[in-house]
Parts: sequence; structure tokens; C-alpha cells
Amino acid sequence: MTDDFVVDVSRIRADARAKMESGPVTGTYEADRDRVVAVLNDVVATEVVCWMRYTRHAISATGIDRAQVSAEFTEHAKEEWDHALRAAERISQLGGDPDFDPATVAQRSHTDYTATPDNELKQMLRDNLEAERIVIGVYQEIIRWLGDKDPTTRRVMESILEEEEDHADDLLDLLGG
Repeated sequence: MTDDFVVDVSRIRADARAKMESGPVTGTYEADRDRVVAVLNDVVATEVVCWMRYTRHAISATGIDRAQVSAEFTEHAKEEWDHALRAAERISQLGGDPDFDPATVAQRSHTDYTATPDNELKQMLRDNLEAERIVIGVYQEIIRWLGDKDPTTRRVMESILEEEEDHADDLLDLLGG
């Protein structure tokens, strides 16, 4: 078996110097950058909606298990906000503009913002578990779509997906499932 890996450093250096304004996006970037930015902006919207839902649920939850569930919702809310910021940072790295426009966030989100009637804990847990399962499915699709065309965005999405799966597991545990 031969090792045919060769790096043309002279070409890479010349390309890097000629296109400094492109920042981290080099000529070997294979994805449709505008489409990746649009997909990531939908991720930002989804994460903002999840942050709002978890935050509302953490504040308004009532019942005997309120303290434990509210603490879990608060932790998840912080992580959802972090996900939004990580996706937004990647958008910026790709030369795009992160879209936090409140007028369109709910429309672009993959999940719904739910205000649970009577602030019933079990329903809040079910609403959040449903949202996590939706996000998990969508993010798996995004990761498959990215493939090797944008490994950095794929890794960002994989790390977010890992935390979303952990959220779903936490919620299932709290539901007694």
C-alpha cells in the first residue's frame, strides 16, 4: 500500500494570502456556505425558542417536585442558550449574520413554544421531551447533510446533538420512564 498524501504548501500559502478577507473559509470548503448559514440560523431560532420554553417552565412550574424539575429546566435553558450562541458564532465565522430577530424566531424554529395550562409539571416534561426529540431528529439530518463538506460545522452540531440527547434522557428519567 502506498502513501500518496502530499500537501502543496506553496499553493495553500498563495491561496491564503490572496483571499485573506475570507477568514477561516478556504478554497477547500466544499459546502454551500449560504445554505449552511441559513440552516444554522434555523438552529439559532430553534435554540432560542427552547431557551424561552425552558425558562418559562422553570419559573412557572408548580407542584410537589417543583424544585427538582425547575432546577433541571434552568440547567437545560442555560445549555440551550449556549447552543444558540455556538451556532451564531459559527454563522459569523462563515461570513454570515446570525439572525436573532424576534419577529421571525418562532417561524424559523423547528420546535414550538408551549405555555402549559395550569403549569402542570408532567405536561411540561412531556412538552420539553417532545421538543428535544424533534431537535435530535433534525440535528441528525443536518449532520448527515453536512457530511465531510463542512467538518467544523458538523462537529459543532454533533456537540450540540450530544447535549440534546442528554436533555431527552434527563426528561425521560424525570417522567419515570
